[in-house]
Formats: sequence, structure tokens, C-alpha cells
Amino acid sequence: MAAPLHPVPTARTTAVATPTSVWQWLAVAAPHLGALAVMWQTETDFGSRTGFVLAWGILNFFWIALLRRPALSGALSLTLVVILVLLSRLKHDVVQMTANFVDLMVIDRDTAAFLFTIFPNLRWSAIGAAALVLPLMYALWWLDPFRIRRLPAAAALLACLSGLVGYAMVWPDEAWRGYYDDGYLSKFARSGVTAVSDFASYGFMESDGVVTERLKMPLEDSCHPAGRRPHIIMVHDESSFDIRQAAGIKTPPGYGSHFASWDGKARKFLAESNGGPSWFTEYNVLAGLSSRSFGRFSYFVTRIASGRVERGLPLALRRCGYSTISLYPAFGAFMSARNFQTTTGVQRFYDAKDLGAKGVEPDSFFYDSAVRLMAEQPPANPLFMFVYLAANHFPWETKFHPELTPTWRAQGNVPVVDEYLRRQAMSVDHYGAFLARLKKQFPAQPFLIVRYGDHQPEFSPGVLDPALDEAGLGKKLMAYDPRYYATYYAIDAINFEPVKSPAVMDTIDGPYLPLVIQEAAGIPLDPSFEEQKKIMLRCKGVFYACKDGAEARRFNRLLIDAGMIKNL
Repeated sequence: MAAPLHPVPTARTTAVATPTSVWQWLAVAAPHLGALAVMWQTETDFGSRTGFVLAWGILNFFWIALLRRPALSGALSLTLVVILVLLSRLKHDVVQMTANFVDLMVIDRDTAAFLFTIFPNLRWSAIGAAALVLPLMYALWWLDPFRIRRLPAAAALLACLSGLVGYAMVWPDEAWRGYYDDGYLSKFARSGVTAVSDFASYGFMESDGVVTERLKMPLEDSCHPAGRRPHIIMVHDESSFDIRQAAGIKTPPGYGSHFASWDGKARKFLAESNGGPSWFTEYNVLAGLSSRSFGRFSYFVTRIASGRVERGLPLALRRCGYSTISLYPAFGAFMSARNFQTTTGVQRFYDAKDLGAKGVEPDSFFYDSAVRLMAEQPPANPLFMFVYLAANHFPWETKFHPELTPTWRAQGNVPVVDEYLRRQAMSVDHYGAFLARLKKQFPAQPFLIVRYGDHQPEFSPGVLDPALDEAGLGKKLMAYDPRYYATYYAIDAINFEPVKSPAVMDTIDGPYLPLVIQEAAGIPLDPSFEEQKKIMLRCKGVFYACKDGAEARRFNRLLIDAGMIKNL
């Protein structure tokens, strides 16, 4: 497979191998032996190892075509592979997903800032690694006696690239495998083929090429709601759903009341993720759009949408005189949350550092912060507040603030389920205290509070279908089986009667929640939400999947033509 090695002739070249030439051959062979060890440790089956070998060939022949030195090319290739493995493991530790080629396509300063913030020694580790590796590379440049012609190297590069493209197109890597902590190079390489193909086909986001309709741009002073505008609080209830959907789960007395609205009804919210990526739902409930429109790029939806998707619930409410605030439980650079939320109209964004959070905080911390910030607002000025909770985030193998539930008794389920139920009970108590405090501290002010579960916990597929293996569960997730994506949304009110509307359906897709909130609050809809309401009613609460995505593609094009979506 490799092109022939040609040592550079010198006066000392002899027909008999010398110790020096043995070391030179070892310098060429060592990176390949190292790559073989990495492959054996990280790739789990024949298919992934095939992808690894093709990607390794591409890297080696690229450097050889550029530098002609096989020892240095192998060392550079192995360095890149090791860096990829380390970054993949780091990313999996943080967000439960390995590195993807799209990480390179949408790399931004926020991501680097986030990594250096949560891993303060990472910068010095990178500098130390560079100080160690660069002299070694320089030495190999001068000591490597072999030269390979560029044309054979380029031909081998194209052969490996063609093999990888064919392999990835015939056996594309399934997206759910990205959650497995293995196969780092093979998954990265195959994702490169599919990502470039998808980007060439439709860009970052699916949309129709042409539509005949046009949206009218909303006027700044065109919002005149009937009656008093309530303060609107939207609560992101981390990983929460009614676990009674799974058979055989034992729940404490009274379980389920938390999922009911002011009218006693329990309503379903269909999220677009399961088990981890809360930012999918963050995009849904702020932009009012579907992350699924981004296809293979959906994992990076908030990073891509930052500065590009200038449409959403906060912007619509600002048009009606609302001030907009967000309380975020992580660093604002995480998945470009700060930039994304400000793009959708959030005026004041408080992340964990701004709020003084010390690690993962219980719900009461964010509710207390919300009340404190509300007290600073003029009473006559309506306020929209996005309260993003995190206490019910994984892992559930350890007890989170057990002192906050002194009377809790395990229900006899597996430990992770009992811990999950305990945290839900804690959330119910803290939410009740929050409502009581609002009534006491703001006795004459109207509030509309809308809560939703952002996704089911990562263990939910296993309890919903315990007989299925990982592959079977993965296929159901990829098919968007609604049982795996159904959480809840609930509407509560203080000193306010929610407006009845056909949009307040028993089951809605996540992107419709901003529309439901505006309807329940009696806020006049701007033209984009008026059009989306028509879609909602004719599709019966389904958004992206309605007509196999046709409605979402048409709506995306309308927003592009109206200037609300740019450069996608």
C-alpha cells in the first residue's frame, strides 16, 4: 500500500545494514505500530477498524505528499490521532458524545473558552505537549534519510480517500453510535464524509429552495394585548418526565400531580432529544424551531444558530414591551448558550458564574435567584424569565443533596430510578416553595408559569423496553419513537387566568411551546407565529415530522426570505 522508500544517498551508504539504519527503520515503523495499538484499544469491530485503517492511510499519505519524509509523516499522523482520541474522551466526559467532524466545521471561540474554563490546566498541558513534540518533529525532519515521491503518495491518498467515501456511503455511521465511548477515529472519519455530503446538499439547515408566500415583518409598536400582560416564567425542568410510562416502576404516593396544569390536565411535550443534549430543547423553546431541520448538524444547533437565527419567543415578547432575562446553570460559553440566547432576544443572560453557583445547585438556588432579580424590576414592566434547572441531571448513581429530603424512603426500584424519583420529589418541593414566595412577595402581580421536561433521562429507554439490547434501543431512538421523547408541559398561573386557545393542545412538539405560551398569555402573535399556528392546527401539534418535513422546510424558507434566518 505504501510507496517505495528511497534513502537519500550519502558517502556513508553501504550495502550492509548498520545500527544507525536499523534505528532509521524503527523510526519509520514505530508510528504505525503505535497506531495499531490505538486501533486495537479503541475500535471494536471489523467495520470500525476498516474505517481506522483508511483514515490512517489518508493522514499518512497526505503528510508524505507534502513532506516526502515517512518517519516524520507517521509521527505527525500518530500525534493527530492521539489528540483526537484525547479530545473525544474529554468531550464524552462533558457531553456524553465523542468528537465529530462537524466540531471542526463549526469551531468557535466559545468552545475553546468553555474548555479552558472548566479545565484550567488544559492550556498549560497544550503548551507542554507542544514543547515536547515540536523538537521531536524537528529532529525527525533532519534525521529521516528516506524520501518518497509525491505522485505515488498522492495516488495512494486518493485511493484511501475513495475507499473511505465508498465505505461511509454504503455503511454510514449511525448517529446514536456517537454516544458510545469508542471508535474515535473511524467515527470521526465517516462523519466527515456524511457531513460534507449533507452540507453540499442543503447547507446547515433544510429549507425549500423557493416559496411563493411572504411573511410580513412585525412592526415594533404593533403589539397591543387585551388586558394586563402577565409576567412569564418558563422553567426548564431537567430530565423530567412521568416515569409511570414504564411498566413496573414503583412511585411514591401523589406522584404525577407535578405534571398537571392549572386546569388539572396532564399534557405531553415531545422533545427532540433523549438522555442528554438539553440544548436541542433550548433551541426549540427559544427559537420556536426544530433542531431536526439541521440533520446531522443538529447536535451543534445552538452553536450554528448563534448570530443566524434571529427569531424566537424572547424577541416576540420584547416587541410587546417585555424585559427578557435568562438564568443558566452552566458556563455561558457551553454550546454557545450565551450567544444563542442573546440572538433570540434575551437581554440579560446570567450564567453559573454570574449567579455565584458552586457546582450543580438544587432548584431552590435558581428560584431564589429568579425572585431576587424580579424584585429589582419595575412592577409595571412585564418580565419574561427563562429559569434553567439542573438538579435532576445525571449521574443518578450518587445522591444529590440527601439532606434536602430527610423523610424520603426508597421505593424498591433499581438505585438509579429511586435516586431519580427522589430528585423529582425535591423539585416538586422547591417549585411549591417558589410559587408560595411569588404569591407572598408579589401579591398583586399576575404570573404565567410554564414548565416542561427537556428530555427523558438517559436510562429511560432501558426501563421503557428492558428486553431490547443497545442496538435495538438505538434504532428506536433514531426512528423517533414518541415513547422515548415524550415528557410533559404544564401551565400554572398566579393572579391571572390563562387564555383558552386551540394551540394549548394535549400533545405538542417542542418547537410549538413559544406559540402556546404567547396564546395562553394573550399576547398578539407576530406574522411568523401566526403562520406557525396555522401549521400547528393543520398538523395537530406535529411540526418537523408533518408531511415528512415539508411544512418545516417551507417555514424555514419563509423565515429566510423574511431575514429572520441568515447565512444558513
